[in-house]
Amino acid sequence: MTKPIVAIPADIRSFDGATWHAVQHQYLRAALNAAGVMAFIIPAFEAGYDTDAILDRVDGLLVSGSASNVHPSLYGAEANDKDGPFDPARDATSLPLIRRALDRAIPLLAICRGIQELNVALGGSLASEIQEQPGIWDHRRPDGVDRDGMYAIRQSVHVKEGSCIASILGPGEVRVNSLHRQAIARTAPRLQVEAIAEDGTVEAVSVIDAKAFAVGVQWHPEYWAETDKPSNQLFEAFGDAVRTYAAGKLPVTPAQAIA
Repeated sequence: MTKPIVAIPADIRSFDGATWHAVQHQYLRAALNAAGVMAFIIPAFEAGYDTDAILDRVDGLLVSGSASNVHPSLYGAEANDKDGPFDPARDATSLPLIRRALDRAIPLLAICRGIQELNVALGGSLASEIQEQPGIWDHRRPDGVDRDGMYAIRQSVHVKEGSCIASILGPGEVRVNSLHRQAIARTAPRLQVEAIAEDGTVEAVSVIDAKAFAVGVQWHPEYWAETDKPSNQLFEAFGDAVRTYAAGKLPVTPAQAIA
């Protein structure tokens, strides 16, 4: 059996006056080396996509983090300058893929911006600049550090007993590398909170009625997926779900391929 393939929606980036469709290397590396799957980068367009045509060709959906934020209009809020930067093409690509992947029982892992997209796609809302709220810690990346320092494992989250993630990592305290300035405000009706930070911030969710693996985490398991045990376990579980889905797909016969 060939390696299964997961789709990763791209961000729009500009370099030297050119527009690029990009995904950070750390997500692609974790998919290959920790989950054991291949990855297709899905270009981000605001219109014109056939979502099923994409999902017909893959066995899972990995929704990555990003420097951009989901546009507040998508959860009924007014946008202001501090809510940005925005990437409307990423929104228009990721949210339909998330909804349709869930409809089709295609395994889904959503990370950082991805968990926020998952929440919005299913009817939830987001809170901006959470460090300004009373009692909420500053979850942003620390200043003056390199990338390893930025993604250092420095925070504890509590994984709820009996949850989907507890079946992978075990219940109780888990050390993670969570860095963000937005978070889930109103949890979507179809989502179950799986893990919370000590200040009450939602750090992980699962889709209640999902027929396959469907988990979102606010932290960054992809960065240390090859060396940190909980990070590796999460990607291994996703990879196992992707392989199970791929094994259950009907093979394409030569006649079907020609047609």
